[in-house]
Amino acid sequence: MMDGPSEHVQDDLLRQVWEFPLLEALFGRRARRFARGMEIPSGPLAFRSRHAPLALSEFERALLIAAATGVTGWNFGIPFTPAESPGLCSYAVRFTGRAFPSGAAIHTGELFFTDDSGTYLVRSRDLQPQRVHEVEGMGDVERVLTVCRRATVRLSDKRLEIPRQPPHTSEHNLWNANAPGSVLFLPIVDMSQRALASLCLQLINGSYLYDDFAREPCGHLDPFFRSGLLQERKRVYLSGFEQNQLANATAETAILGHNITLLLQGMGLGGWLYTGLNPNSALGAFADDGIPGLGFRFTRRQGWSTPNPVGLDGYYEGMCPPYYPDMRAAARAFAALKFGPGGTYDPETPGPFQRAGEVKGSVKLYSEEFVAALGEMAQYIYTTYRRFPATLPTMVLRIIVQAQHIDTDFYDAHFEKGAYLDTHAGHMARWHGERSEA
Repeated sequence: MMDGPSEHVQDDLLRQVWEFPLLEALFGRRARRFARGMEIPSGPLAFRSRHAPLALSEFERALLIAAATGVTGWNFGIPFTPAESPGLCSYAVRFTGRAFPSGAAIHTGELFFTDDSGTYLVRSRDLQPQRVHEVEGMGDVERVLTVCRRATVRLSDKRLEIPRQPPHTSEHNLWNANAPGSVLFLPIVDMSQRALASLCLQLINGSYLYDDFAREPCGHLDPFFRSGLLQERKRVYLSGFEQNQLANATAETAILGHNITLLLQGMGLGGWLYTGLNPNSALGAFADDGIPGLGFRFTRRQGWSTPNPVGLDGYYEGMCPPYYPDMRAAARAFAALKFGPGGTYDPETPGPFQRAGEVKGSVKLYSEEFVAALGEMAQYIYTTYRRFPATLPTMVLRIIVQAQHIDTDFYDAHFEKGAYLDTHAGHMARWHGERSEA
């Protein structure tokens, strides 16, 4: 990875990015896949770069990480729901605002990335902001970068290796995916914690999960029907519930990725958002074949077409077995995350509200019966399907973003004028001090 520019030059470059028009980024965005050091071996667009691969500087990389998942201040949660009135709505799992949104402020995802210097995890979901609006001007950006840097953990001193052959890499990405010099961003969502959070939303409103595959309620729920906690007519089908979880998770990571692609335009970098790498290869399902991936733990069961990733031990663990003895214990841990000492709704912890203690103190805590019902349904799913959620990977990786230095020679040789922006044309001179050959 290249050394960054001087502090004076950084200020000038940051001003370029800060003042870059949003609409120009939106309308100038393209998937610019050809980088320095690459080659298209045949076909009408055959081309071989005359440049060596060029890694992004630490400053370039830090800006992209901040745009992807930087802490932007406090989010506002959901201010009202009739079922919990007159208290505060308790849907939000975290009040930490990040650069990408999450439905109901659940925010269970984290960002992994890899480049020539190694493989990393940015642990930002549980960071606490200092104020409602963290970035009020260009001068605040460096503070956000510092927070991201401190949250970054180095997992390996090597680039993540994914074989350049199917089923690990799609055929059309063999020539350029995860290439030397590039940065590969891999947002991963913990679906176990997300599903528990979403199931709580259903329980708050008296709804329950019904297994439409087995044609029965998810668990022994008669005591909860009798008490009135759940209403038999408020049935939520397991298949639809899990489809919604996957849709929401994919939307979140796509928005995170789009944040990166927009900033690429302002910085004058190439890259694109894609799905051409096998998620299980990247996570580590083929470790026994000498392809360690990110090193995630997988569970396996006869009859499954693919193993299930449950977490990265010590760094990013699912809220399910083997990290908890069962899903009832996971349900209790989830309730503590929200309502326990130091939790999201602890009146002693900060938040976005002027009267944080009073507003948070108004929330209706999960009762023992509520947590028992949550654990009953979650345990039913785990017992029946030997995983949680039932039909989805516990850890979902789908959207990938690659950032790189484009080779403008390729676009000059094969495309009409306008194939790249002025920021791309001037990037090497402004960001790396390369003199023009003209």
